[in-house]
Order: sequence, then C-alpha cells, then structure tokens
Amino acid sequence: MNAYYGAILQGAVLTVGVSLCALAVSIVLGLMGAAAKLSGRPVWVALATVYTTTIRGIPELVVMLLVFYGGTIGLNHLLEALGSKATVDINPFLAGVLTIGFIYGAYMTETFRGAIMAIPKGQMEAAWAFGMGRTQTFLRITAPQMVRYALPGFTNNWLVLIKATALVSLIGLKEMTYLAKQASAATRSPFAFFLFTAALFLVYTSVSLFALRKLNARYSLGTKRGEL
Repeated sequence: MNAYYGAILQGAVLTVGVSLCALAVSIVLGLMGAAAKLSGRPVWVALATVYTTTIRGIPELVVMLLVFYGGTIGLNHLLEALGSKATVDINPFLAGVLTIGFIYGAYMTETFRGAIMAIPKGQMEAAWAFGMGRTQTFLRITAPQMVRYALPGFTNNWLVLIKATALVSLIGLKEMTYLAKQASAATRSPFAFFLFTAALFLVYTSVSLFALRKLNARYSLGTKRGEL
C-alpha cells in the first residue's frame, strides 16, 4: 500500500508541472487575446471573439480528446498525403499542457481584457503624451495596475485549471489521478486512494489561494482591498 501512495506523490509532482506549464500557455494566449479584442481592428476582434466564445462553450474533455486523438490522426493523414511512411504520436504531457493552456487562455483573455478596461484611459494617453511608446506604456503603466484588477479572476481561473489537470489521466499521462485509478484497481480500495488524491489537490489549491491572497494584498496597497 505504501508503494502506491509513494507513486501517487510522484504523480503529484507531474500534476504540478502540467498545471504550471499550462498556466504559462494560458497567460500568453490571454494577453494576446485581450490585446486583439482591444485593438479596435475588426479582424483581430472577430478572431479573438470566436476563440473565447467557442472554447468557453465546449466541454474541456471534448477539447482534450479532439487534440490528442484528432490531432494524432490529422498529422498522420497529412504525412501519408505527403508520401511519408512516418507516424506521429502526440506526447500526452505536451497534449495536456497545450490543451489546458488553450482552454484557459480563453478565460484569461476575458480576465485581462476586463482588467485593462478598468484602468482609466487617460493614464495611457498621458504616458503617450510624455513620449512613451506602446510597449513602455504597457510595461510601466498598464501592466502593474492590470495585475491588481485581474488577480480575483486570475485566481478563480487558476484554481479551476489545477483541478482540470485530472483530465489528462484520460490520455494516459501518469499524473496522480491516473495513478490513483491504477492503485484502486489493483487493491480494490478506491476510497482510500481517491481520498488521498483529493487531499493532495486540496493542499495544492489551498497553498495557491494563500499565495495569491498575499499577492493581492501587495498590489492593493493604498487602495480599498477586495477579498479573492
């Protein structure tokens, strides 16, 4: 029994890796999506709107399976059409990270867009009047204030993203949910192993919430602080 618990703990490390990598992907996509929606250019606004509307309306499991199985089939058909006999197998870790990051990039887009819109436009106009470029204005004026406005929504997205990593067990990645299923099947003690896994997720989310609350307090200095 102890060996199974040890294996699940090792799987918990992989779960952390998947969630952090997916978070990085979602932040990048979220910033790009928010920039597109606020660009005022019809094509970019339309593309970003289709992305956020479509992804937020499709179950995460469906997207995961489409990327993993559909992507593999699509790439192999493409190689076959090009006359190659090689085959491609998508790495479960990569598929999980990209899929979860792609899904939550849509939610981050709306979070970042709302946060940027909450900043008085006059501040950016003043920065431009002082000769700052758009990149410098974003880094020195917009981004620091955006963080404060975005943190509550960002926190919710992050907590849900962590729990969504359990879905990668369905594509064969040996994270802690997958290993808990294996252990419960071998010992016929599902309650013990899934309860242990649930406790690990709870620890992970609790630590994350504590850290993000501290970060929120730091960025809310001098303002009326809201609770996450």
